Amino acid sequence: MQDIAALYARFQQCAAVSTDSRQDQTDTLFVALNGPSFRGRDFAAQALAKGARYAVVDDAELAASAPDRYTYAPDPLLALQGLAHHHRRQLAIPVIGITGSNGKTTTKELVHAVLSRRYAVQYTRGNLNNHIGVPLTLLSIRPGEHELAIVEMGANHQGEIDLLSRLAEPTHGLITNIGKAHLEGFGGVEGIAKGKGELFHFLASTGGTAFVNTADAKLPTLAAPVAKRITYPGPADTYPAELRAAAPNVVLHLFDGTVVEAQITGGYNFPNLAAAAAVGAHFGVPTADIAAALAGYAPTNNRSQLVSTGRNEVILDAYNANPSSMAVALASFAARPAPPKKVVILGDMFELGQESEAEHRALGELLAAQAFDTVLLCGADMRYAALHPDFHHFPTKAEAAQWLEANPLSGQQILIKGSRGMGLETLLPLV
Repeated sequence: MQDIAALYARFQQCAAVSTDSRQDQTDTLFVALNGPSFRGRDFAAQALAKGARYAVVDDAELAASAPDRYTYAPDPLLALQGLAHHHRRQLAIPVIGITGSNGKTTTKELVHAVLSRRYAVQYTRGNLNNHIGVPLTLLSIRPGEHELAIVEMGANHQGEIDLLSRLAEPTHGLITNIGKAHLEGFGGVEGIAKGKGELFHFLASTGGTAFVNTADAKLPTLAAPVAKRITYPGPADTYPAELRAAAPNVVLHLFDGTVVEAQITGGYNFPNLAAAAAVGAHFGVPTADIAAALAGYAPTNNRSQLVSTGRNEVILDAYNANPSSMAVALASFAARPAPPKKVVILGDMFELGQESEAEHRALGELLAAQAFDTVLLCGADMRYAALHPDFHHFPTKAEAAQWLEANPLSGQQILIKGSRGMGLETLLPLV
């Protein structure tokens, strides 16, 4: 069994924790994680040479050869998680856990923007929201320096949010929504609700507080066991909010009537903005600061990002996609005031398992019901969505790029959306 106390003593001598030997290692604790095609201990010496103070390895002989530099751990991943949990137990600050099918990263960024108006906040950087990223986020929280922490929790199967909740021990939690994401791993929408609901289950068992989006019909039921509930954005909720416009930018009224015009588009982002307002209000952030933070947030991470290419206006939403997020993105795009033409460029939705063909066909039906001028569908499974003779289907992104080069677009409004693995943002220079 790993001696977490001894490992923690070494951690306290370090400036940060690293699991990637390619990064700066100055004064780090390097944890040599294993991957499907590599063994982390093979990179430990490199990390030490680059400035790491200590390395955690699963090689007892290597650790014994230089005990002042190496720490032996039978399973470095479990050591990382155990170290993070031990560190969490030393923190006496609120920790807000955020999960959900769609919008959790945008919500996390918005909550951080709001809370940072009053507090020193540490939060999940990028998308480090899994069984490795959550421990790294926890270990980046500094006692005496940070007053609040926001931990994003991602999952693609049941039990994962439970694990992350037990590691992070959130005092507060927020589920953005329940949608059709990772159907393959969760086993359907009910499985998704159960899996995401593990955050509320943890809060119910520990006396925590849940922020509940009442606009999602499943969430009030999931939150019912939690004694302390803060609700939004309905008119009878703790912190009501009202959507006044969805395009070109979201405009909303906060609980006291304050008007906010955000720099993000789409009605599907309204609950994310309302969530951040509710969290901020609960933690005593003045309404004027909440409004300024929401109005000042500009996405730069391929999520509902408004981009002018000089030729066209683009909504770049290429970070991820699933049936639920595709449906709301298309509805929002269709409702936008239009220049002469609208173009949609969509990529495959991944991790749908046996439902992939049916869900892509359903997406094709949604597209056929809209009056988009040009529809480009990219990826193997998008062939099921190519239900209309005017739709253009390309099995590969390279073929879609060739079409865009041969058929330049100008003066049009374009939506680009697909799963992360499609990397459709690389098409941006062509539009």
